[in-house]
Formats: sequence, structure tokens, C-alpha cells
Amino acid sequence: MEKGGFGEAWDLLFHPPVAHRGLWSPDGAPENSLGAFQAACAAGYGIELDVQISADGEAMVFHDGKLARMTGAEGRVKDHSAADLAGMRLAGTDEKIPTLLETLALIGHRAMVHVELKTPFGEVGPLEQRVHEVIADHNGPLCVIGFNPYSHAWFADRYPGVLRGLDSYSYARAPRMAEAQRKAFADLEHVEIARPHFLALGLDMLPSARAAEYRAQGYPVVAWTVRTPDEWAAVKDGCDNLIFEGFTPEQGGRA
Repeated sequence: MEKGGFGEAWDLLFHPPVAHRGLWSPDGAPENSLGAFQAACAAGYGIELDVQISADGEAMVFHDGKLARMTGAEGRVKDHSAADLAGMRLAGTDEKIPTLLETLALIGHRAMVHVELKTPFGEVGPLEQRVHEVIADHNGPLCVIGFNPYSHAWFADRYPGVLRGLDSYSYARAPRMAEAQRKAFADLEHVEIARPHFLALGLDMLPSARAAEYRAQGYPVVAWTVRTPDEWAAVKDGCDNLIFEGFTPEQGGRA
């Protein structure tokens, strides 16, 4: 896979390591908060974050479908307006649920950002469109990632200049998925649909012959979510970088 016109963003796929939902901690800034993103920038790491669509079409930075775990509120992100969501506080702190727009304004050019689209499988459109509207004006390096191959295909067809990484894992924890589809996804057959530039693979499929095959074809492989030095040591020879949380990895990805 050639880096094409991606320039700095392509180079930053390989280093530094990427902080999962920002550089958060149980006793510090919560996940997916402006404080966690500021901490990642200050430490020199890349940033992975999650985005969902609000009821009024804004791209909000939040991981869970339901609000309860992080805010104590009822319902889902998609049930509330951006203004309502901004009024909620994360994990008992003063941190609010940020929009992607204000998040990228804070980060600027200081970090490579992996924007994970939480579009449900089989759906596509509103979140992708809003995300593109936001990232089109961002002056820093970034890529879009996510598990929905049709979300990637949407970008590939309309905005092929956006760097894209397909998230995947073994799908052993996807009991509601049909067995044939689970096997196909575990074998990375949906790469053909997604047409990504790199792969972000769960530790449960690393190392693997299939991952090695794609890497040999020129697709960089980023491992997630690495939580200990031993986990990284077990897979790093077959990967190009890591998305981490809960420890401080050496700078430089594969170092």
C-alpha cells in the first residue's frame, strides 16, 4: 500500500503510539474528554476517539451507545440534542461531552487523530457526512476508523483522499452475528468492501497468518487495545503501532 498523498498522516500511523480515548485515567481526566485529549497532546501521543450522531445531526465524541455508564443519564446519544449532551458531565467531573468540532479545534496540529465512527452495521450516511464536514477544515493529521465496512466504502466512494483504517477482531464476542458473516469478518473478507488503507486489529487476532498476509501486501497493522507491556511484546513483531491505555508505552510505536 503506497502512502500516496497522505504525507504526514501516513507517517504518523507508525509512531508515536496512540492513546485510546485520549490519555485518560480513573483518577484523572475521563475517557473521550477534552482533558484526556489535552493530556495526550502534552505527552506526545496520537489520539483515538469515538464519534456518534446526536438527535440534531452533530458529531459527538462518546463511546457507548447508552449514556448511563459515563454520565448517569438515561437514553442514548442519538436521543439527545447536541446542546443537551453538552450539558452532561463525564464520570462525575467537570468535563462535558465534546463535539468533534471543538475536539479537533483543541488538538489542532499537535497529534494524529484516529476518528472512530460508531455507525451501526448496515447503516451509513448522516454521521459520515457530518464527520467529513468537520474534518475537511481540520489542519492537522487524522484518519477515520471503524468496524462498519460500508462506512469506509462511503468515504472511499465520495472522499477517497481521507485516510481510512478498518477496525476488526475475531468476532468471537459477536453472538448476534450470523455464523457465516462472523467467519467472513474474522477472515477479513470485508476488507474488499471497505477498501481501507490500513487495518486496526484486536489483540484476539494477533498474531495471525491473515493479518501477516495483509501486512505483507502493504497494509499497516495497528494493534488495539494494548493494556500492558507484555501484551505489546507478544504482538509487536507483526504490527506497526499500537492503540494503548493503562500504561505508558515507549514512544515510537514498534520501538
